[in-house]
Amino acid sequence: METKILALIPARGGSKSIPRKNVLLFAGHPLIAFSIAAGLDADSVNRVVVSTDNAEIAEVSRRYGAEAPFVRPAEFAQDDTLDFPVFQHALEWLAENENYNPQIVVQLRPTSPIRPKDIVDRAVRILLEHPEADSVRGVVPAEQNPYKMWRLDEKERMQSLLSLDGIAEPHNTPRQFLPSTYWQTGHIDVIRAETILRKHSMSGSVILPLMIDQRFSVDIDTLQDWQRAEWLISQGDLEIVTPRNLPDSSIA
Repeated sequence: METKILALIPARGGSKSIPRKNVLLFAGHPLIAFSIAAGLDADSVNRVVVSTDNAEIAEVSRRYGAEAPFVRPAEFAQDDTLDFPVFQHALEWLAENENYNPQIVVQLRPTSPIRPKDIVDRAVRILLEHPEADSVRGVVPAEQNPYKMWRLDEKERMQSLLSLDGIAEPHNTPRQFLPSTYWQTGHIDVIRAETILRKHSMSGSVILPLMIDQRFSVDIDTLQDWQRAEWLISQGDLEIVTPRNLPDSSIA
């Protein structure tokens, strides 16, 4: 029996840092179209759904090939809304209204549009090959090692953020002698549906890494991030997933 794999793209309409961010043209397409393309182009994905509270985002998503079968409730589209209730709502709605119950859910955030072409299938393959795993998360090597970071105590004195067995002063230790550390990116999370619905978690306890080339690591939160990401694409050095077609350019 074919494994049901759902790509779910969370895209609320209330962005404040960049208003209408998800539908603004980015490198010639609405920003959300890049995440839709990543789901549609993946051999492993059976269905691409956008969870949104916004009619404009839903319309643009459908034009680029995704489904938007429901309206996300307002209480799950606030500035402080976490991923979990959004994904729980989507899975429960699809089960109750369409009797659709995927085994695996792929999260594709619109704010990370620069993705390697094989990223989704690689991540799904890792999860399928490791039945003990709850999820797979995209990571890159951390630019700053947390063993060299500090916190301030109640007297404003510096204290090491982390301790390390066998090394008295990790903050004074050459980087090559410290453990490698990794930063989670927004490119992709692949999660077993039961991890969300039964364990009430977006990651579970057994999380495996998908290593991503650091050149692809762009998360768009500000206009400066947006400009840098478009510049990276314009250089033509990165083979990325791009939207399949360009509907009329009335969206801007």
